[in-house]
Amino acid sequence: MPTERKKDIIHELTEIIERCAIAIATDYRGLSVAQMAELRSRLRQVGVEYRVVKNTLARFAAEQAGKDGLMGIIEGPTAIAFGYDDVVQPAKALSEYVRTSRTPLTIRGALLDRRVLNAEEIQALSTLPSREVLVANLLGAMQGPVFALARVLNANLQGLMVLLQARIQQMGGG
Repeated sequence: MPTERKKDIIHELTEIIERCAIAIATDYRGLSVAQMAELRSRLRQVGVEYRVVKNTLARFAAEQAGKDGLMGIIEGPTAIAFGYDDVVQPAKALSEYVRTSRTPLTIRGALLDRRVLNAEEIQALSTLPSREVLVANLLGAMQGPVFALARVLNANLQGLMVLLQARIQQMGGG
């Protein structure tokens, strides 16, 4: 491969590593071409890019991106799943694929921002609810006291209205 082509690949990988929120390194040995295509398709559906990378080029790109932790999880034949928005979705999608397809794909580790995660931590990350669910739960918890206060205040006004209505009827009004 010409040196210029390698520089282009390193530049492209550097940009991807800088943009990604999480990078999950996997060992893809033993996967057939069809299985690899299915995995890429599943990951693409949740906004995850899955690339087979040369270790030396990935190391250079990680160094240039300032994410040296990625170098610790790149070893042997490596494919990396890059997640950009939600850090839980790539972990969920990979864990779900491994569980359902029973392929020899193994998750080595991940780089979450600048922190290196091991396979067990990625498995724990995959069990978390999605970002949208967490935000909805937080909003529900924040709105709960406000709605409770509104119900209490409304109950007092409703009680006063019932009392006035009863007094009107007692006095012979319509």
